Amino acid sequence: MGSGSVPALPGVVVLLTPASFPYNPPVPVTLGSARLASRLSGQRVGLVANPASVDATFRHVSETVAALPGVTLAALFGPQHGFRSDLQDNMVETDHVRHPVFDVPIYSLYGETREPTGAMLSGLDLLVIDLQDVGTRVYTYIHTMTNCLRACAAHGVPVVVCDRPNPVGGVGVEGTVLQPGFESFVGLFPIPLRHGLTIGELARLCNETFGLHATLEVLPLEGWRREMFQDDTGLPWVLPSPNLPTLDSAIVYPGMVLLEGTNLSEGRGTTRPFELAGAPWLDAHRLAEALNDLPLPGVHFRPAEFQPTFQKHAGQTCGGCQLHVTDRTIFRPILTAVALLQVCRVQAPDRFKWRQPPYEYETLIPPVDILYGSDQLRRQLDDEVPYAAIADGWAAGLDAFRPLRERHLLY
Repeated sequence: MGSGSVPALPGVVVLLTPASFPYNPPVPVTLGSARLASRLSGQRVGLVANPASVDATFRHVSETVAALPGVTLAALFGPQHGFRSDLQDNMVETDHVRHPVFDVPIYSLYGETREPTGAMLSGLDLLVIDLQDVGTRVYTYIHTMTNCLRACAAHGVPVVVCDRPNPVGGVGVEGTVLQPGFESFVGLFPIPLRHGLTIGELARLCNETFGLHATLEVLPLEGWRREMFQDDTGLPWVLPSPNLPTLDSAIVYPGMVLLEGTNLSEGRGTTRPFELAGAPWLDAHRLAEALNDLPLPGVHFRPAEFQPTFQKHAGQTCGGCQLHVTDRTIFRPILTAVALLQVCRVQAPDRFKWRQPPYEYETLIPPVDILYGSDQLRRQLDDEVPYAAIADGWAAGLDAFRPLRERHLLY
C-alpha cells in the first residue's frame, strides 16, 4: 500500500491528500540549557532540577552537566515533590538523600529548609537552576528559585537560570496582585496570579525589583515567541509536578488552583486534576448548566461525576463538571474559577466552606487568601459580589504591574 493511503474498513481504501490532514508542525525552540556547555567550563556546579528538566531529546540536565569535560556535578537540589518528583500528594516534605549514580547529595528544598544553607552551597562555584514553571504565582518552584537567588547572594555563589517556555503562553496576565501581609510559599512577591513570564524573566524581575541581589545570568531561549503554548514549541511535555499531567491541566491551573482553598475537590486523586471540580453535595447537570449560561470566554463545562482516590472526598462520588477549553487564546482561567466558586457557593450555601489552615507552611491565614494574594476574594464572595465585578477589581494592580513586567521581557 502506498504512503498516501490508509485502510478504513476491510476491503476499503481511503486516499489521503495533504488537504485531508492540514498540519502545522511546531516551531522548534532551543532551551536555555543548550548553552550550558559553553558556560560551565572547569566549575563545581550545583543543580536545581526535577524530572521535567529534560531537553528536546528527553535527556536530563543532570546527565548533560555530569558529562561535560572539566565540570564537576557536586550537588543536586529538589523543589516540592522532590528531585525525582515521586511524591504524588502536595505538602509532603522530602528528605536529603544521595544520588545513586552520581554519588552526590540531593538536598531537599521542601522540608526542613526551603532555602539552600551555607553548608549546602559550600564548595560550589555556580548554582544552575533548570525548572519548568507553569506561569502561575502560586507554583512553588518559582519561590524555590527566588530563595536560591537570595541564599546565593548571601554566600557569594553566582546563579545561572536556564530559561524554559511558559507553557500557557507569555501574553496573558490576569488576576489579583499579591498584597502585603499575604506573603507565603505560594506567593512571596507582588505579582499577579497569571504573570505571563518565563522563569528566566521572572528571575530577572524578582532579583532586580525585590532586592535579592544575586549575581544572576539567564541563558535565554531561541525561537520562542510569546504567543506560543507548550505544544507550539516542538519540546516534549514532561509533567512538571504529579498533579499537572497534561498541558490541558496547566492551562486551567492558574484559576482552578484556587479551589484548594475550599472544600471543593479540584480533581486531585483523579486522572484530570484541575480540569475536574465538584463535591458530593453538588448536582453535576445543574452546575454545568448554570456555568454554561454565563458569558465565560473559551470554555465549556461538561457535567461529570468522579470519585477521587485521595485528598478531598476520597472514595466519594462527586457531582461536578469538567472544564473543556475551546479557545485557549481567549480563555480566562482566573475569571472562570471565580465564577465557578460563586456558582458552587450559590447552589450549596450550607455546604460550601472555606478551607482552614494550616496550608503550605501558613498556620493563621486562610488558604484561599494566600492563594489569591489577599482576603478580597473570600470577602467578596461571602458578600455576594458578582464574579465579573470581582474581576474588574484586578485592573489597577495589573496596570501597575505591566510596566514592571515589560522591563524584564527577553522575547
